[in-house]
Amino acid sequence: MKLMKSLLSVRRAALLGSLLLATAGVAAPQPPHEGVDVGKNSVFTKLMPAEDVEQMARQQYHQQLAQAAQKHALAPADHPQLLRLRAIARRLIPQTLAWNPRARDWQWEVNLISSRQINAYCMPGGKIAFYTGILDQLQLSDDEVAVVMGHEIAHALREHARERMGKSAVTNGVARVGGAIASLWLGVDPRLTDSVARGGANLLTLSFSRGDESEADLVGLELAARAGYDPRAGITLWQKMSAANKGAPPQWLSTHPSGKTRIAEIEQNLPKVLPLYERARARLERSPAARRP
Repeated sequence: MKLMKSLLSVRRAALLGSLLLATAGVAAPQPPHEGVDVGKNSVFTKLMPAEDVEQMARQQYHQQLAQAAQKHALAPADHPQLLRLRAIARRLIPQTLAWNPRARDWQWEVNLISSRQINAYCMPGGKIAFYTGILDQLQLSDDEVAVVMGHEIAHALREHARERMGKSAVTNGVARVGGAIASLWLGVDPRLTDSVARGGANLLTLSFSRGDESEADLVGLELAARAGYDPRAGITLWQKMSAANKGAPPQWLSTHPSGKTRIAEIEQNLPKVLPLYERARARLERSPAARRP
């Protein structure tokens, strides 16, 4: 019986594929995306329900804030640096919908944690946190903060955490169920995600691949440019980051691209985003209220 159901699933998938190919020639052409090109989201994201990942992120984020509050490390609402971060976020967030329509329904939050860590993150569902170390030690300009925030938001928009968890689900599933890889195409068995869900993956320590990091660099660059922040700040940002991380391992030993690699890729893509920045700045100059900051 299971074999017959599998064969029927294969036939349905083949029929659907044939119909899609048959209609592809008459589909309305889509306008090209102006800006960077990083391709589509990974198919592995489909293995983890977005709502489950975002709920997990909310729980971990609020636990992180509660722990910071207990240590008197959570910035109050009137902290000047927090006000600055939230103002920058207000300009970036409207630019996110083109990359992930679900971002419209996210409950965005921005908080500041007192720590010497040179770090920031955006968890699934728009949960953003900056550490004071990255602002104070690197003396970031608003443009550089926007590039950092855009990079972290890009991880959430491109669902990199969900992708990594989906890959983990496949790895665990293959060990238990033969042919789990084929389920990517024939329909997902929810049981593949059980081990990940039960384990409660730590989204705060989840590492991304070099490809994910490069993708987030470019998407973040475009978000900043569309919000009216100078994307050339990406170069000065990574110059500062490289100087602050002289003891970091070589690129091939790290999941993060080297500073030189990132700067080279940013320089290569600047011509794609500078026109977006120039138009955004022109709009801001015509609207003084929107210019702050």
